[in-house]
Amino acid sequence: MKIGIFDSGLGGLIMTKALAEALPQYDHAYLGDTANLPYGARSPEQVRALTTRAVCWLLREQDCALVVIACNTATIAALDYLQNEYLPANFPQRRIFGVVSPTMEAVAAGGFSRVGLIATEGTVKSGAYEKELHKISPNISVKSLATPLLVPLVENGGDKYAPAVIADYMEPFADAQALVLGCTHYPHYKKLFAQQLPRAKIISQDEILPAALSAYLAEHGDIEANLSRGGGRFFGATDVGGSYSAQAQRIFGGNIDIAHVVIPEPLSVQEAAQGAAQKTMQNSLM
Repeated sequence: MKIGIFDSGLGGLIMTKALAEALPQYDHAYLGDTANLPYGARSPEQVRALTTRAVCWLLREQDCALVVIACNTATIAALDYLQNEYLPANFPQRRIFGVVSPTMEAVAAGGFSRVGLIATEGTVKSGAYEKELHKISPNISVKSLATPLLVPLVENGGDKYAPAVIADYMEPFADAQALVLGCTHYPHYKKLFAQQLPRAKIISQDEILPAALSAYLAEHGDIEANLSRGGGRFFGATDVGGSYSAQAQRIFGGNIDIAHVVIPEPLSVQEAAQGAAQKTMQNSLM
């Protein structure tokens, strides 16, 4: 069984590369929902539905024992539902791993009092980072900013425009002790963020996620034991038109084949529960 990595777009490839380098012995499967990119401006209900479809596909079609939601917007909108409702009804032996909690733990461990957060509109509107960080460190000050231009720059190869855009975005964070890159696309520009805020710690999820997932697997031997160890890599996306393949190879840093994936609608929790009840009844009659 594989480790699945899901994201709305190319940011997931940054996380996949980091995980594949840190945990090369396992088989990995990446899925980008590029047909519905970007997630940041969508409603939480839409994001939850799209994320559920994608996670279901990875569990069913790629036989993933564990799926990493490498998208902050999707983690905030869908993780609780997937863990507490969808998985128990459909895949009780599988697990979901989000990027938000490990990131907040890294912030808290740094002992910072003034933290900046840049993220999608959906992540910032949710207030999830602020709420959870204040639970851990009540006196921490968090300044958040939606930065919607960054994802299109990464997705469309707009690197030459990034310095000016990032310089403008960074103005409110001049006194920040740390800057959280709250979108998995943003590590692509982490050197530019560091140049703009030389005294701040740049908290980048591609540096956090591998160690966090390694620790999780060490604590959950039942999941780790089910992972296949062939070093295989699958790359899929719901839309591979235009220059997507070229941009994916640029982000990943090598030649990769991207498969076009068509995702069917998953079973709802209610449908899954009804199906399980019918199966139980049939078995009792045998």
